[in-house]
Amino acid sequence: MPEPDSGPLSGRRAEAARNDARILDAAREVFLADPDAPVSTVAGRAGVGIGALYRRYPSKQDLLRALAADGLARYIADLEAALSTDAPPWDAYVACLHRVVEGGGQALAQRLAGTFVPTPELRRMAEQATSLADTLLDRVRRSGDLRDDVSGADIVLLLETVMLVDLPGADRGAALRHRYLTLLLQALHNPVEGPLPGAPAQQADLVARWRGRSAG
Repeated sequence: MPEPDSGPLSGRRAEAARNDARILDAAREVFLADPDAPVSTVAGRAGVGIGALYRRYPSKQDLLRALAADGLARYIADLEAALSTDAPPWDAYVACLHRVVEGGGQALAQRLAGTFVPTPELRRMAEQATSLADTLLDRVRRSGDLRDDVSGADIVLLLETVMLVDLPGADRGAALRHRYLTLLLQALHNPVEGPLPGAPAQQADLVARWRGRSAG
């Protein structure tokens, strides 16, 4: 027999989950535009009281960590979907990168890099994402469809550049991001016209960005 208060508790949990989703969605929009924005801006965008936000996230660092975890979880899901499909490796890779651009997590990571101290769990998730991305990239390399003078870190940085493209009107910005991703993918696809100048970016270059200013 269910507890008499199980219904109300479920209702409160559902409302808390909805509030949390609104807060994270609002934080994603606010901090993508301005990583230094105060949490009061997030609360206003989410339509929740500042007290409700602080009960869930006692500091801006806590909110940024939750936002990073949410973005990493989405990125991991996109990579796992690409690795589980029966589509040709290049087609799976292209579809995955379009999903990543749609989600915007990489652009947010660039904006937030160095603004908070990652937790051990975030580091674990980042390592998992890197491992999955490397596996997917290796699969594409073996297919012969990817030029062999670019690194995974090169592609991460290029993706972030694409995802920072924005214009008034969400639809226009999204359309241009996918347009420029398509141009990028054409540049990455074999055959190529010639070698690239300089050395490829490395994972150490990506990690180094997280050593910087901290959130207040």
